[in-house]
Amino acid sequence: MNILILGSGGREHAFAWKIAQSPLCHKLFVAPGNAGTALIATNLPISFNDTEAIVQALQDQKIDLLVVGPEEPLVKGLVDKLRLRKELANLRIVGPDQRGAQLEGSKDFSKQFMQRYGIPTASSRTFTADTLDEGLTYLESHSLPIVLKADGLAAGKGVIISETVAEAKTVLNDMLAGGRFGEAGHKVVIEQFLRGIELSVFVLTDGVNYKILPEAKDYKRIGEGDTGPNTGGMGAVSPVKFATAKFLQKVEEKIVKPTLAGLQQEGIRYQGFIFIGLINVKEEPYVIEYNARMGDPETEVVLPRIQNDFVELMVATADGELDKVQLQVSPQTAVTTVVVSGGYPDSYEKGKSITDLATLEDVTAFHAGTKPGFNGHVLTDGGRVLALTALANSLENAVMKSQKAARTVQFEGKYYRKDIGLDLLRYPD
Repeated sequence: MNILILGSGGREHAFAWKIAQSPLCHKLFVAPGNAGTALIATNLPISFNDTEAIVQALQDQKIDLLVVGPEEPLVKGLVDKLRLRKELANLRIVGPDQRGAQLEGSKDFSKQFMQRYGIPTASSRTFTADTLDEGLTYLESHSLPIVLKADGLAAGKGVIISETVAEAKTVLNDMLAGGRFGEAGHKVVIEQFLRGIELSVFVLTDGVNYKILPEAKDYKRIGEGDTGPNTGGMGAVSPVKFATAKFLQKVEEKIVKPTLAGLQQEGIRYQGFIFIGLINVKEEPYVIEYNARMGDPETEVVLPRIQNDFVELMVATADGELDKVQLQVSPQTAVTTVVVSGGYPDSYEKGKSITDLATLEDVTAFHAGTKPGFNGHVLTDGGRVLALTALANSLENAVMKSQKAARTVQFEGKYYRKDIGLDLLRYPD
């Protein structure tokens, strides 16, 4: 098969790495890709939001299977547009249509969806510019801290946790009247704060059948000890020690099954990944958010643990035959440490030369923000630069190998967290 992956980050490099191992893969393309994907696939210099260029590439390269990595093209309806093209009638696509992607594209939609189908989540209310005064009054009686979420896509920055009512009022005003987060902030969901420990569960579904992929825990804040501003993710671990078989059974019964039943009831054709961001509150799972794609950097610890031929999984998803596949998962532990540019998640410089990649041992270096330079050099091209994944028979060994790799690679301004996975090492048995 000729296969095209849309995207340019660590998630897409992990997809490419896994797909390239399959004997079913004849030619592999990534658009636009990065310096890592260039080593195992052909990068196509087109944007994942350029529908016409994507259609042309699908035809030119005789693509049989399309895997959509990022959320933005899904939320903008790329899958719907491609399915309308008669010339692409035989194309298999892994990724939900626009209605399905609303699970991520609209916090208000996902909240109402959860309420309709009895899926456990924090209580919430949604406000617009027209109901701003009502929202400000509502905040006065709200318990602290207060969670405010921009309704639409805000590049992972649309969630603010306010410790005081005054701060929450300022944030709400900034979003609804001041245009903070632009179009994404035209609606704001005000939500109850839940105390617990977070994890992510990933579901692959063909619209009817599903497979629950390995769970993961990521580390969002820039600073050690989970301090400082949120990022796209500074590292991840899979499996997650506190996600016991009993807890995951609750996730399946109370969240996964009602979610898929709700999608079917609403006539939504969902063929792809559902990322369920969860919080474990006293051994009960609550949904924080849905995403309509795999997480990043969680993909970099989930895929190395999946032992199936990944192309077989993707084809079964697109063909509605996931029930015919037996998911095989390695018992080993995967840990990834993300190495970022100095200054991230605020302003940072690009184009720094990366050295010592060739000397890495016992890890897979997934490129997140890189580009090819002259004479085989690799340059930084983003905030998150590399996700260094180690697979080992214990969490301790996986942490040690991943951290050693993070120390080894070099570029000007390099930064990484030295405590990825340490909280789980301390977690009581």
